[in-house]
Amino acid sequence: MRHLLNPLDLSVEEIDQLIDLAHDIEHHLSKYSHVCDGKKLATLFYEPSTRTRLSFESAMLNLGGSVLGFSSADSSSAAKGESVADTIRVISCYADIAAMRHPKEGAALVASQFAGIPVINAGDGGHQHPTQTLTDLMTIHSLKGTFSNMTIGMCGDLKFGRTVHSLIEAMVRYPNVKFVLISPDELRVPSYIRQDVLLANHIEFKEVDNLDEALPELDILYMTRVQKERFFNEEDYVRLKDFYILNKKKMKLAKEDMYVLHPLPRVNEISVEVDNDPRAAYFRQAQYGVYIRMALIMTLLEVEKPC
Repeated sequence: MRHLLNPLDLSVEEIDQLIDLAHDIEHHLSKYSHVCDGKKLATLFYEPSTRTRLSFESAMLNLGGSVLGFSSADSSSAAKGESVADTIRVISCYADIAAMRHPKEGAALVASQFAGIPVINAGDGGHQHPTQTLTDLMTIHSLKGTFSNMTIGMCGDLKFGRTVHSLIEAMVRYPNVKFVLISPDELRVPSYIRQDVLLANHIEFKEVDNLDEALPELDILYMTRVQKERFFNEEDYVRLKDFYILNKKKMKLAKEDMYVLHPLPRVNEISVEVDNDPRAAYFRQAQYGVYIRMALIMTLLEVEKPC
């Protein structure tokens, strides 16, 4: 039995295999419609989610399986004080695989230690979000045809943004990838990302606070929202929430083949006027999330690819 808690749980070769499977699913969706008949996915979401939870549910339903679970801690026995360990023990009696989102870092790891079924980390606090990383990787590969020889700009909340942390950790394994980390001083990447991931792997990067100056050199721009739920101080959130807003004028500074990604939800960091730009890829990104989660569910359940 295998779990997915961190993008690094998968080798580069395994990620390539998942993306290949996801692309086949994308182009031959109907042939996968019964591969998980009789299988059940439990979605254990201790904090709010739209895309991640519904994309997991859509993925399992597309495979012919069924879904059970809860969408907030208040609607589960966590409200009565039940531990994650006890919850996953019980859920293991009901389902074949579980996707879990929790506000506490390391919660998915705890669940995996007590689970009788595969556990997928669907986000644990500001730590990791491996299936969003797989979604991001599939999107980049679909748009660029490679993971190598590119400059990726990360913009916005780089301190609390688990999607940013996970994608950096995954991308440093590919050759000649450079990062431009665009944020105010208060929202820069944590020191462990800077020291243990970027510097330790001899990755070229720079930290800047000006989006306009960075745009011309980027191949991918990964925008993120400033996350109100991660702030302890309302004043800090209000001061920083509008620090970066990508609009039509700024897009004129970018390359013709630079694509904009965003894990969503968007608040106002990308103006709606950008949505019609062919380089705006964030809604395609959401669709790719269903295909890659289908591939991951099949892989963890050891379901054979149909002929």
